[in-house]
Amino acid sequence: MEQKFITLFKEAIDSENDQISMDTRFRELDEWDSLAALSIIAMLDEEYDIIIDGNKFQKLETLSEILNYISENK
Repeated sequence: MEQKFITLFKEAIDSENDQISMDTRFRELDEWDSLAALSIIAMLDEEYDIIIDGNKFQKLETLSEILNYISENK
């Protein structure tokens, strides 16, 4: 599940960065901007049927935290 999530994350932000892992602090990525944030929120809705509000999303820092949020809210 983790590898699939990393792949979906990279596709959503249009990244080919092979260094992205579950411990990556996604806001520190060169590709990260407000459009990337919206793309991730949309991907969570499409792929996982998870709606996350902006305030909750701002508190998440790593890919692992996003995946934990998915697991806790399915």
